[in-house]
Amino acid sequence: MSAEEKLLIIDFGSQVTQLIARRLRELNVYCEIHPYQNVNSAFLREFAPKAVIFSGGPDSVVREGSPRPPSEVYELGVPILGICYGQQTMMQDLGGRVDGGKISGGGGTAEFGRAFVTPNDTLPLLDGWFEDGEEQVWMSHGDHVSHIAPGFDVFGTSPNAPFAITADTTRNFFAVQFHPEVHHTPRGAKLYENFVRLAGFTADWTMGAYREKMIAAIREQVGDKKVICALSGGVDSSVAAILIHEAIGENLTCVFVDHGLLRKDEAAEVTSMFRDNYNLKLIAADESELFLGELDGQSDPETKRKIIGKLFIDVFQKYADQVEGAEFLAQGTLYPDVIESVSFSGGPSVTIKSHHNVGGLPDKMGLKLVEPLRELFKDEVRALGRELGLPDSFIRRHPFPGPGLAIRCPGEITREKLEILREADAVYIDQIRKRGLYDEIWQAYAAILPVRTVGVMGDGRTYDYACALRAVTSVDGMTADYYPFNHEFLSETATRIINEVAGINRVTYDITSKPPGTIEWE
Repeated sequence: MSAEEKLLIIDFGSQVTQLIARRLRELNVYCEIHPYQNVNSAFLREFAPKAVIFSGGPDSVVREGSPRPPSEVYELGVPILGICYGQQTMMQDLGGRVDGGKISGGGGTAEFGRAFVTPNDTLPLLDGWFEDGEEQVWMSHGDHVSHIAPGFDVFGTSPNAPFAITADTTRNFFAVQFHPEVHHTPRGAKLYENFVRLAGFTADWTMGAYREKMIAAIREQVGDKKVICALSGGVDSSVAAILIHEAIGENLTCVFVDHGLLRKDEAAEVTSMFRDNYNLKLIAADESELFLGELDGQSDPETKRKIIGKLFIDVFQKYADQVEGAEFLAQGTLYPDVIESVSFSGGPSVTIKSHHNVGGLPDKMGLKLVEPLRELFKDEVRALGRELGLPDSFIRRHPFPGPGLAIRCPGEITREKLEILREADAVYIDQIRKRGLYDEIWQAYAAILPVRTVGVMGDGRTYDYACALRAVTSVDGMTADYYPFNHEFLSETATRIINEVAGINRVTYDITSKPPGTIEWE
């Protein structure tokens, strides 16, 4: 992978900025998202992007002090693509004009939702577009461009956006008012493909290249020191472990912690799989009493996550002390974890939830962090796992969160509720596998709800828990939709759970997409 083959995405706070990165990764182009506050002239010199994309954002460029890129970005001599807010800041910075809409106190017309753009002229960025005379796009803007900047021409318009597509072809500056990264813009991926082609990318960022890059980076970071790896048995931590083992061999020790929040029989399955199939040093630690004791009486979801996060650190510190020379802790942190957990150094995007394995380690722990998957999305981790030779049946496993069943048990956690939940989840997944649906689904699980409901079973009245079944389809976990089971499947599954799992007398199916919901219940 060429060192200079990097695309910079400057983030102005859009909730779909990560989708831009996904579109580019699908094209084998390496990119990074950085908040606008962190991008200055020194950063640009060091990063040396081959092209730049300005994301959308929730602010208004007509507001004094609104987010802007550094002026030096326009002097780099590389192609730039501005999207929505990115178009507006480009116009405002380069001598055009943006008028405020009703949202920002102006009188202009806002535009949200589906729109249709028609062409004004041909443009290489738009190759493959307008074959049917117009293109469906997704608009989401309150302000609007009223005068384009000098050097720009108009290449596409919509009823409420007369400057929907603009470009300065001399400088290879392009700006669109809509969002090509979302699926509501059906041929948006083609626009990104054209942009990276115009920028001269060789599209050589593959999992084979990433594997070589990360093995070299791990060896350089770790040297001859020892690493302990937080092994959950999920795809992420397992791929991280195999990758690090390939880099440093016996200097890696994996620690598998049973925190009492695993699925049915999971602890035995994970330890058996790694001991029988991989030549890894493995410590299996049963710390369930510690975790469940600390969680006793806690019901707030963030409090539960933070307790689990702190205990993980404490536990790994304990076992690190048993590994002579251990100086590093490895984790399977992914890019979506980073995006969702931090507001990019105080940036404008919103923190959705915290992750127990994101944010660095306290100084007192004395271990440095190794996160070889931190730049990857979930589907890329699966591809890397295949590159490393992990069996496909294992690679296809559904994601399982680090806090485990704690976040599938809204409200107070009890041992009774966890046992009920394990049994219900096992029945549900068994049903999915029997119907041959497992690989069609991104993630499926049961959640036990913090309510009891009245029921009638046999000749008696029951007052037991309700459970919710969740199954979603997704590409990378950043957005998701519910899986459309037929009613026969749901009825049969509900009947099995109620008949086979003591403590549940009502079953519901969650049909919420992400957004507005998250995949997990907490």
